[in-house]
Amino acid sequence: MAALLEVAGLAVRYGNVEAVCGLTFTVEEGGVVTLIGANGAGKSSTLLALSGLVRPWAGTVRFRGEDITRAPAERIVRAGLVQVAEGRAILGPLTVEENLEMGAWTRPEAVRSGLDRAYALFPRLEERRRQLAGSLSGGEQQMLAIARALMAKPRLLLLDEPSMGLAPLLVKTIFDTIQGIRAEGTTVLLVEQNARQALRIADRALVLSHGRIIREGPSRELLEDPVVTQAFLGKQE
Repeated sequence: MAALLEVAGLAVRYGNVEAVCGLTFTVEEGGVVTLIGANGAGKSSTLLALSGLVRPWAGTVRFRGEDITRAPAERIVRAGLVQVAEGRAILGPLTVEENLEMGAWTRPEAVRSGLDRAYALFPRLEERRRQLAGSLSGGEQQMLAIARALMAKPRLLLLDEPSMGLAPLLVKTIFDTIQGIRAEGTTVLLVEQNARQALRIADRALVLSHGRIIREGPSRELLEDPVVTQAFLGKQE
């Protein structure tokens, strides 16, 4: 069976700067794959290229067997690949529920079932469903961003730094949620600065440096890799 996502020779440039340099990898359906690396390694640029928000300079991206390399972002979302961007990008002047409804623009017939799922996953959002999204705490806004993406019923969810700026207790909640999303059948491609936690919940990992993959393999093996440990994991928690 073909992989859900197949990336071959992906390159991204901003002017004369090559942010992503010939990445080749696959994401199998039903798992969690994480991209880790230092700031500027090309992780976010990779996600932006996959979701159609940045045009690749070279390479191909195939999703569910279809070439989406230069497809518009709208078509990519309709195909079932949805990104939660770094910084959340919620619509502050709208209520929580209005934000969620916006997430279902590709599937208006599924708004009710989507809301039920969102509120089951994040009960706090149901308590605040009439509250303006801009007045939520950082952790609540991250919950909303993830829930809004799930309203589109993605086959593959791209998460860019979901734990950034959150208190430790909320970080645990977000990682528990990612595992719950996977358990429900949604595949996840995760970019995360909290490398140790990301490796703990992922099945496979790719380590990026200067836009290139320098290590890849099962996450448990990379947790014990001395190069990865020294560069990204620091002291054992």
